[in-house]
Amino acid sequence: MAADLIIGIFPLGIVIHMTVSVLALGLNHVSAPVAVRERVSMPEELVQPALTALRTAFGGAVKEAAILSTCNRTELYCAAEPHVAEQLPAWLADFNQIEAGVLKPHVYLHGRDEAVRHAFRVASGLDSMVVGETQVLGQMKDAVRAAEQAGALGTLLHQLFQRTFSVAKEVRSTTAIGTQSVSLAAAAVRLAERVFGDMRECKVLFIGAGEMIELCATHFAAQQPATIVVANRTVERAEALATRFTATTMRLGELPERLAEFDVVVSCTASSLPILGLGMVERATRQRRRKPMVMVDLAVPRDIEPEVARLDDVYLYSVDDLGVVVQSGTEARLAAVVEAEAIIDARVDNFMHWMQVRANVPVIRDLQATAQAVQAQELERARKMLARGDSPEKVLEQLANGLTQKYLHGTLAALNQSEETDRQQLLSWLPRIFPSGRDRR
Repeated sequence: MAADLIIGIFPLGIVIHMTVSVLALGLNHVSAPVAVRERVSMPEELVQPALTALRTAFGGAVKEAAILSTCNRTELYCAAEPHVAEQLPAWLADFNQIEAGVLKPHVYLHGRDEAVRHAFRVASGLDSMVVGETQVLGQMKDAVRAAEQAGALGTLLHQLFQRTFSVAKEVRSTTAIGTQSVSLAAAAVRLAERVFGDMRECKVLFIGAGEMIELCATHFAAQQPATIVVANRTVERAEALATRFTATTMRLGELPERLAEFDVVVSCTASSLPILGLGMVERATRQRRRKPMVMVDLAVPRDIEPEVARLDDVYLYSVDDLGVVVQSGTEARLAAVVEAEAIIDARVDNFMHWMQVRANVPVIRDLQATAQAVQAQELERARKMLARGDSPEKVLEQLANGLTQKYLHGTLAALNQSEETDRQQLLSWLPRIFPSGRDRR
């Protein structure tokens, strides 16, 4: 209301600029089970087309956007007109060909300062399954690069993410948030040890050769298992990883014949369909003659059909199962979390102040343009008076009078035309907008 009244006091009017808000929509390991998360997970090659589709769908109302998609979360960060917020969940469901009713209970939506706080918490590892983990920061940086390449990143989100990375660095360097962090890889080893005890007699198979598999291989190798084998679609990457851990490699096509050899199978690939089906695993268990097998599926979408868990001799763990193990070791970091949250709260306030100052710029420009237009009009009138021979004193008086009348016209009109409540509000603002000579001294 106050903004409307202030706008009304200027004689030529001010252009009202549409407010752009920061929005964060998504679902994560807390809000949705892996069965839902895998349906909206976006592989790297799908992110840029999704960004294009998102901005096209809203016809310019989404000014900027970035998509973060990991095994634990899929999130949209947008600089958009406020009305977009209520339509984003439906877009995400439609893009992934999911019924809106299925997705809606698992989606969270944050706006303005809460969206900024969410981004800061995610990058700092406070919203992760493993509190304090660092992998998500790299994933967020990848998401920003993808948005830049798609031409979907502008001033607002660029500033948001630069500050996000700065906050994450501050949290990690000034608190103990990452100290004694229990990773998913360490949790996988712990679960395998529950079944087999000493890992030195176990044969371990890793399917995939990405960052998560490399991390798992590091943890399992420390237990000195009898055998480590790496299977991957790209043989070169499998060999590079195998060399680091004195392991061997195999082709994915060999899985049906060789799966029964392994006691522990850890899989994390970017496949959109399961690699290990119920039938394949069932045949392997028969060949193992009821010897147990631990299978860890860290992929989203999942690499191992969930029905495998029904087999008596198979211990199948999803990324969510590992999360339960991880959370049991987070109590020691509670004090660090409190410190980190305090840092984030302060940095959110700083960013929101920057947004407010930035939002004022168009209004200030309009005010200046309005004043300059009045000035030009009155100066032109004064020049004409001088040209026809009017005395300079008379011209100056007329110039001063014209500027004063136009300066006050909007204010007087607003006072005369406003209702009582608006009038009182305007009267309370006038001393701040038009300070008296005594106030200026």
